[in-house]
Amino acid sequence: MNPKALYNITYGLYMLSVRADEQDNACIINTAVQVASDPLRISISVNKGNHTHDMLMQSGRFNLSALTTSTPFSLFQRFGMQSGRSVKKFDGFEDAVRAENGILYLSSHANALLCCKVERTVDLGSHTMFIAELEDAEVLSAEPSCTYGYYQSDIKPKPQTQKKTSWVCTVCGYVYEGEELPDDFVCPLCKHGKEDFQKV
Repeated sequence: MNPKALYNITYGLYMLSVRADEQDNACIINTAVQVASDPLRISISVNKGNHTHDMLMQSGRFNLSALTTSTPFSLFQRFGMQSGRSVKKFDGFEDAVRAENGILYLSSHANALLCCKVERTVDLGSHTMFIAELEDAEVLSAEPSCTYGYYQSDIKPKPQTQKKTSWVCTVCGYVYEGEELPDDFVCPLCKHGKEDFQKV
């Protein structure tokens, strides 16, 4: 089985925010979907290791901010790459406002707000699925939604590769990689010396 096949399933990305015991927290998820229209129901799945998961189990209410293609990588770092158990993720963060349900949501880089009340949970092993009633919803902008694929190709920084210096033999095309070509270097293919190599 090739699990990379799952990368071709289209996922949206969302900031899931919660509030419990007068504390705010949020994480990034890609598992939100409308599962019924009458009555209107939303499902999300949250990793059990997330602090947001535990707070949601306690509070039973959450907000989803649908992320847009303008979302900077720094937002993913803040809300998706550190734990709310050790960091207050909203400290110093100015792009969030409180909805009528008392839970924060994004005031920028989001095109929709969904305010939800949990009706039931399903244990999925590594994750818990929360099936929720949609209590309120707002369109926040006309920006396109950020998919998981878009995040991977256009937002997430690419690994930096160091360019190696190469020397090419002008006689046979052999390539030597290294910052400097030794003075006594002899091409292993055509047996010509350093003077027949060009730096590229």
